[in-house]
Amino acid sequence: MRNFLHRFMIGRYGPDHLGIAMIIIAFILSLLNIILWHVPLLYISYLVFGLVIFRMLSRNITRRRAENDKFLRYWWPVRMKIKNIIVWINDKRKYKYYKCPTCKTKLRVPKGKGKIRITCPKCWEWLISES
Repeated sequence: MRNFLHRFMIGRYGPDHLGIAMIIIAFILSLLNIILWHVPLLYISYLVFGLVIFRMLSRNITRRRAENDKFLRYWWPVRMKIKNIIVWINDKRKYKYYKCPTCKTKLRVPKGKGKIRITCPKCWEWLISES
């Protein structure tokens, strides 16, 4: 069976980041259909899942790669913002954040160290913090 599947997928595009995102969207739409009982959501989720299958089995690799690159160009900045927010929330207990008054750089200072002097790494401006 593995050999058959391997031979079948030769020359086809396969899964990528856009395909995984579309699968997640189809799953969320299916869950919304269960909660709201809104039938068009189910049909839209079927359509999205059908597009995923089409993309995975496509032999037009250059076009699928261009679609994935376009998706990643928009997705990675969003992903990095989400990741930075999560890091900020996790670090909030251990660190205090300051903004340099001259260059507006974010500075992270450990909490519980008392009154300390901070030096901005960009502009060498001195700040006094009470953490």
